[in-house]
Amino acid sequence: MHGIASSSHMSFMNREGFTLLEIMLAFFIFSIVLTTLYTAYSGTFRNIDQVESQSEAYQMARIAMERMIEDLESTYAFPPVEDQESAEESLRSTKFVGESGEIDGRSADTLRFLSTAHLVFDEEDKETGIAQITYYVKEREEEDEPGFDLYRSDKTELEHEEEEAGGLILCEGVQAFDLIYYDDKERAYENWDSSEIEKGGRLPMRVSIVLEFINKANPEAPLKFVTGVALPMAKGGYEKTS
Repeated sequence: MHGIASSSHMSFMNREGFTLLEIMLAFFIFSIVLTTLYTAYSGTFRNIDQVESQSEAYQMARIAMERMIEDLESTYAFPPVEDQESAEESLRSTKFVGESGEIDGRSADTLRFLSTAHLVFDEEDKETGIAQITYYVKEREEEDEPGFDLYRSDKTELEHEEEEAGGLILCEGVQAFDLIYYDDKERAYENWDSSEIEKGGRLPMRVSIVLEFINKANPEAPLKFVTGVALPMAKGGYEKTS
């Protein structure tokens, strides 16, 4: 009896701990669980980040498109006059100039025109009426941030200023800003200068706007937004020359 009890006691003592194999197996299972959880959570957070990034791009595109549509629909052109000298000054003053440009192989157009859609941000700014609106893009100042910033400049001084300066950032992370201009016969132009003789002070009948944003989820497939704007004041210029 004593021998049997002693044997049972030794067997119990031997089962109190874990073998090295059991410990290694437990660590292996634990590492698999951790890896699975990390993959699931990192994928979830990555999806959330992508959704937030795309949502931000859609929001910026909506605001930018609405602003450009309102500005362009309010485009102003000085009425034609009979006096030759005054007519030439009228052509220069109308100043609807769209210029095609590129930065690193990507569309980076510029548009400068007169509009009655002047925005007042300062309480001391009491000026209303005709303003010179300019849209242009610049490379982002932060070196680690790719893409362009789209600026909107709004000035009530109508001097013949050609340089893009000042203004507020309308969009960030823009990959391309492309504008196409159409006349009354639906002919497309990459550039438009109303002061040119063949344009005769006329505005384009409509403007096509293409705005692309960097897609962090797939850089090869940018987020693209397209709209078209008819210029109500352009119609009169074509009717007088038809």
